[in-house]
Amino acid sequence: MKTRILIVEDERNIADIIKFNLEKEGYQTEIAGDGEDALVKVRTFQPDLMLLDLMIPKMDGFQVCRKVREHHNFPILMLTAKEEEVDKVLGLEMGADDYITKPFGMRELLARIKANLRRVGPAEGDSQEKVVAGPLSIDLGKYEVKKEETVIELTIREFELLRFLALQPEQVFTREQLLKEVWGYEYYGDIRTVDVTVRRLREKVEDNASTPRYIMTKRGVGYYFRRTQHV
Repeated sequence: MKTRILIVEDERNIADIIKFNLEKEGYQTEIAGDGEDALVKVRTFQPDLMLLDLMIPKMDGFQVCRKVREHHNFPILMLTAKEEEVDKVLGLEMGADDYITKPFGMRELLARIKANLRRVGPAEGDSQEKVVAGPLSIDLGKYEVKKEETVIELTIREFELLRFLALQPEQVFTREQLLKEVWGYEYYGDIRTVDVTVRRLREKVEDNASTPRYIMTKRGVGYYFRRTQHV
């Protein structure tokens, strides 16, 4: 079955170019020209990844992202013509996994798409393994995180980051290393992506995000997961 990508872009010529190039690469695509249409097609098309322009009619990309994240965790890659840092950070805070600034080349876009799709699904050897740290339980096969008996809803990228750190407890990773190992690319990345994803993850799994007990910061270096035990 082909991987499905929803292109949310109101400039039809740009959407058609993206659609043509993605279908040439073997993807199945649909186009939504505004925010309301995007939400309809999320339900009917059931995409594996969404390319989401921020400046779209009826409902902007931030609102769409927030509503999609209420029920879905597939990767969202923002398309934005804005260079302002606040827009990129806000998009990530709303639950987007990555962003790319217009104008962009198709090679870069395809690389970002492949990087964001690469680890969707259990990694080899993860089928039955769990990582446990106190009340926090990470089921690597089911892509499920629980605290006590409560399921914590994470996006794919949040889960991948948590899994990567939890499987190598006490080992400190720089932001650049995390971009390469979790996002799947090096020079295309922006380390702010890592910081925002860590902040979102802490807000979900920690009792108090300002004093974390699981996802720790090594000042001036990067992040690590406080020691766990495997069951």
